[in-house]
Amino acid sequence: MTHRPVIRRPGDRQAGPDGSRRPTGRQWRRGGKWHSLDDAAAGGVPEQRRCTADVVVDCAVYDEGNRVASLPPAEALEEARRQGGFVWIGLHQPEQEHLAEIAEAFGLHPLAVEDAVQAHQRPKLERYGDTLFLVLKTIVFVEHEKLTATSEVVDTGEVMIFLGKDFVVVVRHGSAPGLSRVRRALEARPEMLRHGPATVLHAIADQVVDDYLDVADAVELDVDALESDVFSAAHGDDAERIYQLKRELIEFKHAVVPMARPLQRLSEDPDPLVTPEIARYFRDVADHLSHVKERLVAYSELVDGLLAANLSQLAVQQNVDMRRISAAAAIMAIPTMIAGFYGMNFRHMPELGWSFGYPLMVGVTSVLSAFCYRAFRRNGWL
Repeated sequence: MTHRPVIRRPGDRQAGPDGSRRPTGRQWRRGGKWHSLDDAAAGGVPEQRRCTADVVVDCAVYDEGNRVASLPPAEALEEARRQGGFVWIGLHQPEQEHLAEIAEAFGLHPLAVEDAVQAHQRPKLERYGDTLFLVLKTIVFVEHEKLTATSEVVDTGEVMIFLGKDFVVVVRHGSAPGLSRVRRALEARPEMLRHGPATVLHAIADQVVDDYLDVADAVELDVDALESDVFSAAHGDDAERIYQLKRELIEFKHAVVPMARPLQRLSEDPDPLVTPEIARYFRDVADHLSHVKERLVAYSELVDGLLAANLSQLAVQQNVDMRRISAAAAIMAIPTMIAGFYGMNFRHMPELGWSFGYPLMVGVTSVLSAFCYRAFRRNGWL
């Protein structure tokens, strides 16, 4: 059965502790009232928050594993520190001025902020003072009916995560799937969220790697279909399709392979922001990533083999065609040679004045041509 990964969207609103509708989108609560982008457009919130609200997907404070408040980023950090919890902020494709507001409030390093705005980074893990900065590459499978020489198989996005002792800021770029599903799953497990912001870091990394597995399943279907086409009786020149799939696999590998080192550091190197218990969960994510890498290596080798097999089939077909042409030329050479002899303008030639000379030459030509044809057929040249 075909298993295609689905691009996830932000979740529906959920009921808050007081029975009100708690948003998961770009809204916050202030003064007992929920404010949205519509309120910002109408001037109901300050101009500074209106800019930030354009990119904030969700901003919530968590204490003892429970969501206790939804506030603007700066106020959320103050509330989290007051209660001893942490704040989780989700941003989608922020610009420099949007992220600068949050960077100033949370003390994010300018180099990391620049990477988060510009995107196009390799998977990496860096430490800036008391903050960890993790970059993950996301992969989305691009649906298509059949692989062609121009088919796009995978599309990449990026997720950047700033991790502090009382905050986690998540920035998404490109086709990175929404993380509302991760947030809802963690909010349903407060015993996990009690471990702090590192739990969010693990959950996002785990979801990204799980998406890798889904995309690998979908890519395998393309590899199997291409293999069937290459070895089918009516195969053609599939070199361009094979090469296109190989290019897409390389793009997939560029997202997966560099991610091994950051996960290894998170699972093995002691860090005050990642408790030993959460580090054990990262080992499981690293194991799943290794499984994806092994599958990609197998797919790459198989595609290389398909390309070599396709080229070999073309070479064999060309050899067959050349043998047939050579056999036909050899058969045609017999009457050509005999006709050439008797087309010479000599007075004295054998059988030239004999009345049975013409039928004899036709018969000899036919017998020799038939003999060559049978010999070539017996040897498989025709």
